[in-house]
Amino acid sequence: MTPQTFSSAERNARRMLPIIRFGQAFVPLAVIRWTERRAAAQVQVPADITHEVISADGVRCEWFIPHSAGDHVLLYLHGGGFVYGLTTMHREMIVYLAQQMNARVLMVDYRLAPDHPFPAALEDCVSAYRWLLEQGFSAQHIAVAGDSAGGNLTLTTLMKLRDSGDPLPAAGACLSPATDLTERPPEGGRDPLLHPKAIRFFLDSYVAGNDAHDPLMSPVFGDWQGLPPLLIHAGDDEILRDDAVRIEQLIKATGGDVRLEIYPRMWHVWQIFLKLPEAIQSLNDIAQFLQSHLKQETKYPLPG
Repeated sequence: MTPQTFSSAERNARRMLPIIRFGQAFVPLAVIRWTERRAAAQVQVPADITHEVISADGVRCEWFIPHSAGDHVLLYLHGGGFVYGLTTMHREMIVYLAQQMNARVLMVDYRLAPDHPFPAALEDCVSAYRWLLEQGFSAQHIAVAGDSAGGNLTLTTLMKLRDSGDPLPAAGACLSPATDLTERPPEGGRDPLLHPKAIRFFLDSYVAGNDAHDPLMSPVFGDWQGLPPLLIHAGDDEILRDDAVRIEQLIKATGGDVRLEIYPRMWHVWQIFLKLPEAIQSLNDIAQFLQSHLKQETKYPLPG
């Protein structure tokens, strides 16, 4: 059998995966959060992007706004197992999406488990979306996207908004979404990035004794009718690949609009490794998909 060859960018990214995997499983949560806060204090964005920390009805969020952007908004819900906050790599990915879409991006810094278990994160995401509507942004000018736990929150936010009678955003995108919080990884299960011990901690922290069959925790058990068009990306080499496949099947069974792309060799949320050609390919596809569903815009002034 011919040995598999990787690009230099993929080799470099793969060298980081065992380090991240070990850290999730064995480095104390307080240490990781301290590191995230240190990195956030030093965040830098390109000169053509306005970065602003704001409160959206009490929910901490961060704006990333290209100077030529109109009133298209991407509401982005970050991943991190419901326990980790915004990372530098997420911010870099969001800047890229903002530039590709020429759209404002509002990243929700939702409350984190285990200090704030379900439904705190979901409530914050829904509040941030409703805040956008209160600012005068049309629902058809808003898209929602998220990775991993943020992919879960993307789906549950859409379900919550639909069930509450709120106007729905134009489209959604999920990157390696976690859709079934009732499942625990097998001891022998292998994922290049996600350690079974870490996964169990993430789930226990967010579920916190509630019934994980609740569709607003595990959207795989939810009603898939009446949702906006969805794009789902997952890696072929990740434990959550099957989650993405199940969601596609469930949406198609209701006649919904969904497209699933499985990227060969890729791992969980590979899109944050921006030097990877596969990351750029995925992000470009996401940007084009969301743009194609956002209605024609009108210009709004920059904040401040």
